[in-house]
Amino acid sequence: MSETILPSGFDPDRLTCVAFDADDTLWHNERFFKLTQERFAELLAPHADITTLDTRLMQAERRNLGHYGFGIKGFVLSMIETALEVTDNTVPGPVIADLIAAGQEMLRHPIDLLPHASEAVTAAKSRGPVLLITKGDLLDQERKLAQSGLGDLFDGVEIVSDKQPDVYTRIFAAHGGVARGMMIGNSMKSDVRPMIDAGGFGAFVPHDLAWDFEAAEAPDGHDRYLALPDLGALPDVLNTRG
Repeated sequence: MSETILPSGFDPDRLTCVAFDADDTLWHNERFFKLTQERFAELLAPHADITTLDTRLMQAERRNLGHYGFGIKGFVLSMIETALEVTDNTVPGPVIADLIAAGQEMLRHPIDLLPHASEAVTAAKSRGPVLLITKGDLLDQERKLAQSGLGDLFDGVEIVSDKQPDVYTRIFAAHGGVARGMMIGNSMKSDVRPMIDAGGFGAFVPHDLAWDFEAAEAPDGHDRYLALPDLGALPDVLNTRG
């Protein structure tokens, strides 16, 4: 079982702003991608085995991030591109239609909050402004936030094309500076490491499912790295005395 890991001497009184990632930090997201990818594998099974399909789809997604960004629409376009590749451009029209329908279903799926999401955001407000910083399609992320019931808890929402140190520096500049900020999320690559590189605190909250693209090594032992077993641990962390 994982446990809360805090850097030595951590003092939450230093924090002037706390930010949260959205997908798979506050609400479920990756499981819908996994289910759609399974459907994709079923549809293309006559043309390629599942390992080949997974590899080719990941390659397409990586190629296309610069064109489509993160989110469902880019994922669907990458599935269609992969379907064309593995069938030498002979993929049947009904298969394409099925993939588009699967993407539309993902865009309509109701929001399912992760445990302790509301309590964690409420607890963070005791430290000052609370932000939502997320990647993905603008319309889809706005829809999910509106349906989550958490919208009124945030003092600011940033939907960005990617999460890099300079992005965190810019966002936290209006809230006491990045050195006094904390970013909480389920991605080492996007939420934790770039925030630490920017000079702030990065708090990792694991999720059962993870996209391979977001994998990165944990900065174990870093004096601004926190590891939480789940969001339920956050209120106690924010009441810790260094």
